[in-house]
Amino acid sequence: MNNLEPEEKEILESYERDEWRTISDPKSEAARYRGYASATFKKDKRVNIRISQKDLTAIQKIALEEGIPYQTLIASVLHKYISGRLTEKKA
Repeated sequence: MNNLEPEEKEILESYERDEWRTISDPKSEAARYRGYASATFKKDKRVNIRISQKDLTAIQKIALEEGIPYQTLIASVLHKYISGRLTEKKA
């Protein structure tokens, strides 16, 4: 296992910690991710932004947990925010 990349090691360690769960409805999950993929291909503008390494790493970790590309996650968060579906939590 010494030939694993750091990301592969992280995935293996996560699996060994029993953090993975069986999907109860694979068809609905597949449809959800097809929707993500479809939305990704509808993009017609490119935007470059600068963010901190810490924020990027956190975004990439969440995207990995969700099983989607981190760029798609960023686009989704922005879309939800501008459409009013993402709101600030009150303390």
